[in-house]
Formats: sequence, C-alpha cells, structure tokens
Amino acid sequence: MSELQETFISHLVELRDRLLRAMVAVIVVFVCLMPWAGEIYDLLARPMMNTLPEGTHMIATGVVTPFFVPVKVTMMVSFVLALPFVLYQAWAFIAPGLYAHERRLGLPLVLGSTLLFLLGMAFCYFFVFGTVFKFIAEFAPKSIVPAPDIEQYLSFVMTLFIAFGLTFEVPVAVILLVKAGVVSIAKLREIRPYVIVGAFVIAAIITPPDVVSQFMLAVPMCLLYEVGILLAKFVGKRDAGSGESERVEPGLDRLDAPEPDGK
Repeated sequence: MSELQETFISHLVELRDRLLRAMVAVIVVFVCLMPWAGEIYDLLARPMMNTLPEGTHMIATGVVTPFFVPVKVTMMVSFVLALPFVLYQAWAFIAPGLYAHERRLGLPLVLGSTLLFLLGMAFCYFFVFGTVFKFIAEFAPKSIVPAPDIEQYLSFVMTLFIAFGLTFEVPVAVILLVKAGVVSIAKLREIRPYVIVGAFVIAAIITPPDVVSQFMLAVPMCLLYEVGILLAKFVGKRDAGSGESERVEPGLDRLDAPEPDGK
C-alpha cells in the first residue's frame, strides 16, 4: 500500500512539473511578443479591414478594451507557438504507461491532430475570412457604414478558428473510432449520406448565416471524412501485417509494467 501511494504521489509531482514547464513556455513566448501586441491584432484584423470602405476603422466600446483585446490575441498566439513544447510535455508524461504499439500509434496521432488543427486555422484565416467578410460587405445596404467592435470581432474569429480547427480533426476521429472497434470501415461508408447531411447541419449552426461560409465548412468536413476512411484502412492493413511480430516481443510491450499475461 505504501509503494502504491508513493507511486501515485510521484506521478502527481511529475504531472505538476510538466504543467509548470508548459505554462512557463507559454508565458515566456507571451512576454517576448507583448511589445508587438498591437501589430499582432492588426494582423488578425487584416481580413476584415481589407473589406471595409477606405478610411473606416474598427471601434472599441469599452474603456480598457483597446488594451485587453490585443493582450488576449497575443496570449492565443503564444499558446499556438508554444504548442509543440506543451504537447511534448504531455507526451513525456503519458508515454511510459503505454504499450509499444500504442506509442507507435499515439505519437503520430498527436502530431497529426496538432498539424490538422493548425491547418484548419490557417484555412480559416487565409480563405474563409476574406470570402465571408467580402460577401457580408457586398450584401450590406449602401446606407450603412460598418464599424465592427474589436471585442465582438475577436469572439467571432475565435469561434470560426475553433470550428475549422475541429473540422480538420475529422480524419483523426475516424481513425480512433475504427481502431477502438466502435465502427467498421464498411459501416462508415454506409452512413456516408447521413454524414454529409450532418456536416451541412453543423455548418449551418456554427457559421454565420450565409451560404458561402456554410459550404466552406461543410465541404472540407465531407472531404476529410473520406480521407479519414482511407487512412483508417491503411492503418488497419499495417497493423494486420505487424500483428504477428508484436505478439513475440516478450519484454517490450510496456516500459515499466509487466506483460498482461504475467510473463
């Protein structure tokens, strides 16, 4: 019982150290970027500013809003830049408790999901924002001069960033469902029509009330669903080919734990 408590406490101490290192990394990047907080927000606001009439600017309705909104944006950028180190700390904590085949699958999934999330954010910034803001500007009555509030703009773009980032995680979700045995590849192909309808429903709920942004979220979701099916099929074939060799590795299945069969 004493050994179990010591092991539990040592894991808690290691978890604390890993979290502190990740937080310190984010804070260090944040402190380094703070002198350019205004420029970072201007970069985020560029897609909107490019669609506004010449001479029009965003507004800040709160007294401290011009300070806090750029700080929030800088914190978000700092977390994204420090994300590789943060994920490394998470991986270093959980990897010793995984089987060898779980480590071989887990690391590519972590790296792939991170890359896909960042790709979703980049797709949203470079393609979606410009298209949506241009559509809204052209649809607006000529008697209206748009002057978006910077805090509402930040909330809007953060919602779309998260929506598109999660959308690009669809292949990872499909692979995990197949690997866990929750659903088969044949079943995924069978429910394809329902997935397409569901993608457009989700896009209609999350995105602004215009057809353009709805299509720009739903279509990638459907395409990434197909990519996930292909990747799941490939991973299944690879695991089937290496399954026999994994069964004859007597001492390498776990780093710090005995074999499940007691050998």
